[in-house]
Amino acid sequence: MAPVLELDDLTRRFGPVVALDHLSLQVAPGELVGLLGPNGAGKSTAIRIVFGLLRAHAGEVRWEGRQVGQADRRRFGYLPEERGLYPKMAVSEQLVYLARLHGLDRGTASTATDAWLDKMGLSDRGGDKVEQLSLGNQQRVQLAAALVHDPVLAIMDEPFSGLDPVAVDVLSATLAERAAAGAAVVFSSHQLDLVENLCDSVAVVDHGRLVMSGPVRQLKESSGRRRLRVRVETNGTARNDGPGWAEGLDGVTVTGHGDAGTTMTLRPEVDPLAVLDVARAAGTVSDFALELPNLSELFREAVSR
Repeated sequence: MAPVLELDDLTRRFGPVVALDHLSLQVAPGELVGLLGPNGAGKSTAIRIVFGLLRAHAGEVRWEGRQVGQADRRRFGYLPEERGLYPKMAVSEQLVYLARLHGLDRGTASTATDAWLDKMGLSDRGGDKVEQLSLGNQQRVQLAAALVHDPVLAIMDEPFSGLDPVAVDVLSATLAERAAAGAAVVFSSHQLDLVENLCDSVAVVDHGRLVMSGPVRQLKESSGRRRLRVRVETNGTARNDGPGWAEGLDGVTVTGHGDAGTTMTLRPEVDPLAVLDVARAAGTVSDFALELPNLSELFREAVSR
């Protein structure tokens, strides 16, 4: 599917510091993308350029094939890392106001506000001032503010920060729903387990450069890093004579041995079924599991190159 959001060769400097170094990224409609990177990698800078809050010194942001403009940005939703609600303003009044800034008429804005307060579990707090809410509930209002106008693109900077487990589940489901409805969704996070479970694709930024990107499953399978766990039994119990059956196999490195079996890493050219044949010759195989690296391992490898 053709991308709707394109960051093309973005460069941005702050004095001598290069925050973005020819960064390019594409997002398709209905895609949920995790934007990852260490602190100071350039993620927030890229997001701010998309929304026109910063100017790129080189490169371009395109929406649906053309240079992004203010009319496009009114259709976008933004959850900034620095939360920006009006503390003295009532929750419902604030959401209606923000929805109208994005072009909704008063009636539609009011209906959308009621729907989002219900979704966030805040139907009974619409008349309260924001400052009267807990920090977690303020975060829910901030999320509703980013989505109340039904954006075609939602970009969220650390949206899970400070949320309790229930709120995390609500937000995860909400982002998945927006993507399923056809919106392009991008969010940054340091919680890689959430990203791995939720996102279709990831983009890893380090020192302003894109160092890894693609569908999560594809990145795992193409990493060349595979782990194998094999349990070989003799007379119904795990062999206790060590992993000798696996040692000396070309392209295989034994990394551990215990009651759960023998663990090893395989080079890309090694056929796991060939290892299985050797294990069968050594005894009865009761467990044979091939494991791909998790996103956290891929991330650490990408930013350490």
